[in-house]
Amino acid sequence: MKLLNLINRFERDEDGAVTVDWVVLTAAIVGLGIAVLTTVGGATADYSETIGSALSEQGVKTTY
Repeated sequence: MKLLNLINRFERDEDGAVTVDWVVLTAAIVGLGIAVLTTVGGATADYSETIGSALSEQGVKTTY
C-alpha cells in the first residue's frame, strides 16, 4: 500500500514540469540572442570601424 501511495503522489507532483518549461523558455531566449548577434554583428563591426576612422581624422585643439 505504501508503494501505491508513493506512485500516486509522484503522479500528482508538477514541480518538474514547471522546470522543464523554464528551461525551454531560457533556451529560446538564448537562441534568439545568438541569432540577433550573428545577424547584426558584422554590420556593427563595419560601422564602428567607420566611426573610428572618422574620429581619428579629427584634430585636437590644444589652444583656446
